[in-house]
Amino acid sequence: MSLPSPSPSPSPFQSPATYHLLSYGTLLGSTLFQSFIGGVVAFRVLPRPQFSTLQRHTFPVYFTLQTLTPLALFLTYPSGGPASLLPSAWSASAKSPAATDVRARWLIGTMFLTALANLVYVGPETTRVMGMRKHQETRDGKKSYDGGPHSQEMERLNRQFGLLHGVSTMVNLAGLGAMVWYAGLLGQWMNP
Repeated sequence: MSLPSPSPSPSPFQSPATYHLLSYGTLLGSTLFQSFIGGVVAFRVLPRPQFSTLQRHTFPVYFTLQTLTPLALFLTYPSGGPASLLPSAWSASAKSPAATDVRARWLIGTMFLTALANLVYVGPETTRVMGMRKHQETRDGKKSYDGGPHSQEMERLNRQFGLLHGVSTMVNLAGLGAMVWYAGLLGQWMNP
């Protein structure tokens, strides 16, 4: 399958394919930057309280962007338009979608659902536990990241935070895997 031929119009910005590629580039670029550059550098150079404040304010914006860009991918899907990504029972045409459309459906869906999970549950829950740890630090007179021993409550909160952070990371990596696989589909379309 190949991308539609360029139209003779003077502006490439009239083509949904242009917005599809811009959406994909924004999604992949922001994910790579936040996951492997911005977050890592901030963790290394900022004191822990400032790092936590930065992340608490960055993640809702980041997860929103990660959730909206797969929707833009869906709406600007170049092969047969968004209808080709819908299950055939929902679509007006009863024909079976091409194999590439089926893969694209699953990959775009994975990108959307992983981001949505981080946006609506994992991210807010992690922030809630961070707040609880902050309150417990005040009660204990000791930071959550200081050497042990810690109170039982702080140990419980640290385990809960570690679990949520790990889940968020794994969900983010699953979305990133779908993004990279989708790059393969885009490459197939561009190489007839």
